[in-house]
Amino acid sequence: MDGMHYIYPSATVLVVDDTPDNLMLIADLLRNRYRVKAANSGEKALRLLQGDALPDLILLDIMMPGLSGYDVAKQLKRAPRTRNIPIIFLTAMAAAEDEIRGLGLGAADYITKPIIPPVLLARVETQIKVKAAADFLRDQNDFLEQEVQRRTREVTAIQDVTIHAMASLAETRDNETGNHIRRTQHYVKLLAELLREHPRFGHFLDEETIKLLFKSAPLHDIGKIGIPDRILLKPGRYTAEEFEIMKTHTTLGRDAIQHAEDQLGITVDFLQLAKEIAYSHQEKWDGSGYPQGLAGDDIPISARLMALADVYDALISRRVYKPGMPHAQAVEIIREGRGAHFDPDICDAFLAHSERFLAIAAQFADSDQDLVKQLAEAKSVAEKH
Repeated sequence: MDGMHYIYPSATVLVVDDTPDNLMLIADLLRNRYRVKAANSGEKALRLLQGDALPDLILLDIMMPGLSGYDVAKQLKRAPRTRNIPIIFLTAMAAAEDEIRGLGLGAADYITKPIIPPVLLARVETQIKVKAAADFLRDQNDFLEQEVQRRTREVTAIQDVTIHAMASLAETRDNETGNHIRRTQHYVKLLAELLREHPRFGHFLDEETIKLLFKSAPLHDIGKIGIPDRILLKPGRYTAEEFEIMKTHTTLGRDAIQHAEDQLGITVDFLQLAKEIAYSHQEKWDGSGYPQGLAGDDIPISARLMALADVYDALISRRVYKPGMPHAQAVEIIREGRGAHFDPDICDAFLAHSERFLAIAAQFADSDQDLVKQLAEAKSVAEKH
């Protein structure tokens, strides 16, 4: 026998026919080339197909008592588990409309009885080959999709590690800031989520943008790397000259991120937001901030979110030159800054949910001492409500 017929010796064919002679004839024709399973009714065929091992091809009689071949085919094509198994209808119904109906149900081929053995074998072999090729392509596509997902996760992880490494490098210049970048990152995310349905911000704060804000927020103070230690680590108030130097950290941060983007040679979405945040998070709603003196909606939304997050954390955090302010006092200062320092609507979102910001502060506390203090404050806030 021609060796080409043994290309797929492990393929399984399920033969479904209510006539024992037909089952025997077809099984005898196929068993030297394929594994053969048989069912003498549509109901039995469906039960067999509930098992773990699925056939590679189904030869399906149409006219059977109970479930017809058409009924069986409909169920198989509806089920995700069996919809890819090719079906060849076997029938004495030779009219064109019968064949059209069968093919319309998703059948791969249509063979009329009486069966001509060489025709049956050739068509079975063709469908087995097609099925094997389709399975290979499907497996390849699944593999490629999984590989893309894996590499995407790797790239995302590399981005996150790089961002945190850069941000932490800036923070190590000031050893009192502790978990500042983590807290502000989560404050910004929470503010964005609270405002995503707001008419002024909904167009901007979609799910993807909120993810990018969370990713880019840690770079808000990256420019501090360029500030001299004598100023950055000074425990007291800055002189006017020192403050002017300190203010340059916004421009230094923006330029450092821009340089990194230029080196990549492409525009990166989260770096665009990172540049906005680094450059403009010290702007104030009333125009009295720096470096540009922007006011109102001219300040990027990303920077307005960061401004409030940064101030809140600065107020409640302990530094060498000051103790951490109680949460309630920090809330009142932010309330006073509504419409002056802060966007009024962003401020209102914070004020309405300030206890959630306190919870974030406790989650990422710099020390056990701070944690105890913030948990006590959280308990006090909860009792008042």
